[in-house]
Amino acid sequence: MKPILFFIVAACIGLVAAQCKSKQAEPGAPESAGKPRVVKGAGDTVIVFMGINSKGVGRFDHVQLTHPLDDKMIASGRAIYQTKCFACHKLTTEMLVGPGWAGVTNRRRPAWIMNWITNTKVMLDKDLAAQADLAVCLIRMPDQDLTDSQARDVLEFMRQNDGKK
Repeated sequence: MKPILFFIVAACIGLVAAQCKSKQAEPGAPESAGKPRVVKGAGDTVIVFMGINSKGVGRFDHVQLTHPLDDKMIASGRAIYQTKCFACHKLTTEMLVGPGWAGVTNRRRPAWIMNWITNTKVMLDKDLAAQADLAVCLIRMPDQDLTDSQARDVLEFMRQNDGKK
């Protein structure tokens, strides 16, 4: 059992480290594209990483995005970032306490981001991508107690930070 657990943790760390250090999103991978990645371990161990297709764990299955971006939501999301997020997250790819935000909307589906923001504890307990991020960052993100509307504003700000229009 311990060798399998070690392999899972090692695989998660490797995948997240590559994502955290990446300057760009997966080439040509829009938010709704991609296939599960399969990593074969020792013996019959197979680990499936859903990555970009995962919605995470929580009540959000789909998030209606704005086109073009909503300036009011961006301003609200920026204010929330400046009061609750900036101490741990940079807007670049550089890791501070937590990972940098640049490219996050290219790597994760909107539903995953919303579930992460509003359901952090459960995501850390049950979602492989969140656990892999934790393995790299080593510090659990505290629950910021944001409403769904505030979380959506933060997502809009993240989209703007990633150059979405």
